[in-house]
Amino acid sequence: MKNSISESSKREKVEAALAGEVTDRPPISMWRHFYEYERTAEGLAESMLDFQNQYNWDFMKVNPRAQYHVEEWGIRYHYSRIPTEAPVPEKVPISSVEDWDNLKPLSPLQGSLGEHLRALSIISKKLHREVPLVTTVFTPLAIAGYLVNSDERMVRFLRENPKEIHTALEVITESFRGFSTECLNAGAEGIFLATTHWASRDLISEEEYEEFGRPYDLRLLNAVVGVPFNILHVCRGQNMLQSLVDYPVNALSWDTENITNSSLEEARRYTKLALIGGVDRNTLLNGRPEEVTGQVHHAIEQSKKGGLMVGPSCSISPKCSVGNLRALRRAVADGAT
Repeated sequence: MKNSISESSKREKVEAALAGEVTDRPPISMWRHFYEYERTAEGLAESMLDFQNQYNWDFMKVNPRAQYHVEEWGIRYHYSRIPTEAPVPEKVPISSVEDWDNLKPLSPLQGSLGEHLRALSIISKKLHREVPLVTTVFTPLAIAGYLVNSDERMVRFLRENPKEIHTALEVITESFRGFSTECLNAGAEGIFLATTHWASRDLISEEEYEEFGRPYDLRLLNAVVGVPFNILHVCRGQNMLQSLVDYPVNALSWDTENITNSSLEEARRYTKLALIGGVDRNTLLNGRPEEVTGQVHHAIEQSKKGGLMVGPSCSISPKCSVGNLRALRRAVADGAT
């Protein structure tokens, strides 16, 4: 029989949700980029902490520098002077099949990866374990996709040059197995493993994900298995969530409001994992506070049996209004069980 926990701490709320229990209210968190600050470890850490302090989220998901995972392989990005605009790639390292052979394993303690570990360490020390902390790691296939100038080009590589892609995925996987372990050493309590759009049937087939995605995802996750707060995030519509629920994670995050995906209620029928979602980032950006409130109340209504954490469909826009974010916070309290 599930217990009801009232007047609990952030950590207790999250632990209860991960255990499938009913709490006085579901934990909530949002995450976003701070492009103007994320280029240094100190800037990234302070912007994440400021956002946490402003809205008092129940757990923190760190959004690293947008391209941190591919910088050491030669990609270069241009940052806009407009702080809410995402950087855009100026140079990618893979333009021909031969270029895949140039990928070499990365040291997790050096370069942009080491810089991110310093940011995590700063954040962890200032949170004093009062707020559960996870950080973003992309799946090996997603990382490979960032090294190419278009998704279409990457799909052609998968289909026409599978041997070279598998070799590259081996290098990427081993690099980020080591990095993921170091994230835990720096204070993270789990990783937020993001597929980006590669686990969507809009881009590749489930059979192709079984070949180029799953084996490398599992090897990466096996490096951090057993920690309390690993999350699988499956982006976009037409996603493959139901095929990935056997991954060794503690929670699932996806666009629960996309009509081509499972809703929170539908997902509960095929998994006992904690569910993170309920807030559509487009509504959060463009909608009225009452629309945001309605989404939160609907998410809570779908999850009366527990195991819910309210979260966004994906990283939220830096342009989201303070009013809508505050409405989220009020809605969770108002819709408490």
